[in-house]
Parts: sequence; structure tokens; C-alpha cells
Amino acid sequence: MSTTDKPKILVVNDDAASLLALSSLLDQWAAETGYEVLAARSGQEALRQVLLHDFAVIILDVNMPGMDGFETAEAIHQRARSADIPIIFVTAFLADEIDRLKAYQRGAADFLFTPVIPQILHAKVSVFVALANKNEQLRRQADKLSQRTLELTATNERLMSEIEERLAAERKSHAKDEFLAMLGHELRNPLSAISSAAALIDMPGAPAEMGSRARQIIQRQSQHLSRIVDDLLDLSRAMSGKILLGRKPVDLASLVGACLDTFRATGRTGGYRINVDLEQNWVDGDPTRLEQVATNLIDNALKYTPAGGTIDITIAAEGDDVLLSVRDTGVGIAPDLLPHVFDVFVQGTISLDRAQGGLGIGLSLVRRLVELHGGSVKATSGGASDGSAFTIRLPRAQAPQVAAPGLQAPEESNARPAVLLIEDNEDGREMMATMLEVYGYPVLQSGDGLDGVALATAHLPNVALVDIGLPGIDGYEVARRLRANAATSAMRLIALTGYGLAEDQRRVLEAGFDMHLVKPVDITQLLGALGEPAALPTAAG
Repeated sequence: MSTTDKPKILVVNDDAASLLALSSLLDQWAAETGYEVLAARSGQEALRQVLLHDFAVIILDVNMPGMDGFETAEAIHQRARSADIPIIFVTAFLADEIDRLKAYQRGAADFLFTPVIPQILHAKVSVFVALANKNEQLRRQADKLSQRTLELTATNERLMSEIEERLAAERKSHAKDEFLAMLGHELRNPLSAISSAAALIDMPGAPAEMGSRARQIIQRQSQHLSRIVDDLLDLSRAMSGKILLGRKPVDLASLVGACLDTFRATGRTGGYRINVDLEQNWVDGDPTRLEQVATNLIDNALKYTPAGGTIDITIAAEGDDVLLSVRDTGVGIAPDLLPHVFDVFVQGTISLDRAQGGLGIGLSLVRRLVELHGGSVKATSGGASDGSAFTIRLPRAQAPQVAAPGLQAPEESNARPAVLLIEDNEDGREMMATMLEVYGYPVLQSGDGLDGVALATAHLPNVALVDIGLPGIDGYEVARRLRANAATSAMRLIALTGYGLAEDQRRVLEAGFDMHLVKPVDITQLLGALGEPAALPTAAG
């Protein structure tokens, strides 16, 4: 034990000879008993020492001028840190009972009478030093126990956190596994239908109406596949913050009404009671993305409401917000699922034989798109079999001023422009070329970038449809070379790509393209890009 760790004894006496005698006696046993002796000549000096040190015991003279021993003891014990220091009073006479009571009231632990007997002094001091050593040992053990308790608590909290993280990871992994299984199921269904329909078309002796039906199935299932891919890409872009909104004033009532018309035209609303109350309200938003939101909500209500059920669709203003609500009398949402209904990959009870279809990511996409518009979405339900309601809240905007009607553009010539199609996927290139030829467009074809540039330079077509991912040189370089050549610099260039982010569009335009089309390209969209409205196909000459 170091000197600073030893218990300390304070001797207080105004008489220098007495102070020296007591200190000297105590010093004789200091090494043996293991303590340190400090001295003070007055009550005030004793108080200063108590402020600086902790003492195992104080040997305090009663009769001192100024602040006597009783007053000094009272002052020492009024301080919280020194309140429990034992005090042995030293007096030159036998104290009567009143003095004894007064001493004990001031915190006396014991008395010594002068002349002090060394053996008695040693015995009494040894008891308090031993007690101080024991208290210090207990304090250190308590500190160690407290530290160990803190360490165990921290370890336990860390273990509980790791367990929670592991369980969350397992739940997330399980949800992803279910999602991937569902994705495989959703992709195989239309692919199986397309494969069967294609085989039916080639079947010898198949009736003409059967071939027509097969082609309709191929077209419908291809659109279904395209929607699945679009949902996956949109969710990925939304989660990574890569969707840039093309904002403009949008009449939400007209937009939702148009969505409903599409559902009615496809027969989706048959067998349901659809109640509509669409109050005209304007928001500042991206029409395409808001249409996705409305379509997903209505589609969700139709999926999970049995035939004969009721769906209420309302739009109303509330303060500075516009509220779009879709309520149904369908299967409802279980209480344990309700807080997670907008989470990715959550779709209630997932089973491969369920009839609803879909990937369960529509509501996740809805929430992200609404949040990008500065709004919020809320789901409520009374529980299973008690229907559900989804409410979208968006900031309200002012209705735009009606612009004066402009002059109508003159009708363009019916002559079809020559088209160069540069695409490395043979099947895709063949189908698009055939479709354009059916509509009367002369088409040149190329499977790589270098050959495409050579064909464009040699034949000077009016329009070039250029895939971005090409062998040799990519579509960006094709566009740069065609723009750099005086003979082809004025050619209309349209990019074909599977990427539809704002960044992809920017790169396309910077490379020199006039337009950016995302695969798969609808024929109506393609004809519009070529500068003509979609018309009935003409016989290819």
C-alpha cells in the first residue's frame, strides 16, 4: 500500500508541546499499524485539513482558544463528506456527565484524558485505523462489483441487441426468400402462357381464331411482364432516391378518374360497387408517378375485395392538403401486419397458390412516391375480414391559369421516313423491324455500332433508332460520330435503352440524341417518336 493509500490520523491541539508529544507517540506505531499522522494547531487549521484529506480518526483537544473542540467537531460533522469521521476528544480533566453528553452530541466517538497513556492511545487508534482499512476494502470491492455490474449490463445489452439484429436479419432474409419465390412464380406464369401461345400459333391445322387468341394472350402477358419489371425498377430507384419528379400542376380528380376509366375499360371493376366522390383539387406533382400511386391503391382494393364488395374513392381538401382515400370492404389487414404494410416484401400471408397475384411491393412504392412529393400515406383497418382504408395526403397547389389556345400545327406528309435500326439483340431487332415495315417504314438493320455508323453514312436514313448497349462502340459513341459527320449531323437520333433514370436521359441527350425511349417500347409510343400518330398498318411495299 502506498503512502497516499494509508489511513490518516489528524491530531489537533493548540499547545505545541502537547501536539508534538501526541504526534511523536503516534509516529512510533505508524509503520507497524500502517497509518499517516497530520497535525493542526487550531480548529480553523483542522477544518482546512479536513477539506484536503479523509481521516480515519481525529484526536481533538477540547480546550482551545477561539474555536474550541466542541465547535470544531460540530463544524467538521456539518460537512457531508466528513460527517462520519470518528473524533476522540482529549481533555485535561475528568469530564462531568454534562460535558460527556455535550461531546457525544457533537459526534464524539471516545475520550482520552491527560496525561495520555500510550498503550490506551495505541489501542484506540488501532481500532479506528483497522475500521478505516476495512471500510476502504469494502469500498473498493463495491466499486469493483459496480464496475462488473456495468460490464455485465453492457454485455447483456449488446447480446440482446445482437439477438434482435440476428432475428431481424432472419426475418428480412425469410421475407426476401418468400419474395424471390413469389417473383419466380409471377414471372413463370406469363412466360408459360407466352410459350404455350407461341407453340399454338405454329401448330399445324390450328384454327385462325385460335391463332388470333394466342396473339392476344402473348400481348397481354408481355404487358404483364413489363409491369412487373417496371415495379421492380421503380421501387429500386425510389428506395435509392434516384427518381426525379417532373413536377407540374395536376388535377388529382381528373387523374384518378382517368385511372378508374382504365380499370373499367379492362373489366376490372365488374362485380364491384364503386362509389366515387372526386372533388377537383390541384397538386404540384409528377402525373406519371401520381398515376402509379392511384393505380396501385385501386388495384390493391380490387385484389383484396371479393366480388360484390364495395370500394369508395374520394378526393377532398383539408386545410393546406389534398386527401385521396380508397376504402374497401375486403379481407382487411391483421393488427400485427398493419404497422408493416408499407414495408418492402410484406404482403400478409404469402402462398404460391393465392389468387391475387402481384409482388407485394406496390404499397412500398406508393409510400416512397408520396414521400417524394412531400406527402404521407396512412393505412387503417378494423382487422381481418373488416376491410381497409388507405389515405394519401399531399400539399395542395393553386389551379393553373388557362392559356389561350395556340395555332394548330399543320398536318405532316403521309410519306414514311426511312429508319435505321441499330440493335444487337437479333430477336428484338427482327420484331421491331417487322413491326415498322408493317406500318410502311423502310428499315435498315445493323447489329453493332461500327456497322451502324457505316450504314447511316452510306444510306442517310431520316431516323436512327440506336440501342445503347452495343458491341464494338456503344450507342453514345454512335451518336457522337453521327453528329460529328456533316452528312449525318441533322439525322434524327432516338436512343433505345433498358434504363430510364434521369441520369440516363441526361447522358443520352448530352451524347447528341433527340429522344430517349425505354424498352420495351410500345408501338404507339414508337410511332409517336417517329413523328406520326399511330395509324392502321399499311401493306409493306
